[in-house]
Amino acid sequence: MSEQTPNSFQQGGAQAPVVAKSRVAYILLGVLLGSLGIHNFYAGHTGRAVAQLLITVLSLGFLGFVSYIWAIVDICTVNQDANGVPFAS
Repeated sequence: MSEQTPNSFQQGGAQAPVVAKSRVAYILLGVLLGSLGIHNFYAGHTGRAVAQLLITVLSLGFLGFVSYIWAIVDICTVNQDANGVPFAS
């Protein structure tokens, strides 16, 4: 069993480099479209993203501020994508 480095991904016996996602893009998406969870879709956190989207859509936007606060907390605390790869500056 071989060890994986944070910047590579084992697939079919060969290692393919994993491209780090942009931290700036994550922050901008969180600020502009945070209540819809778009920043979490970008980072690969699909479960969080669907939860934020459903909170906003199913409440007809009335609980959008809850998802937006969640998004602000996310952009302040999340430092890596769903695969564990740290965001690029």
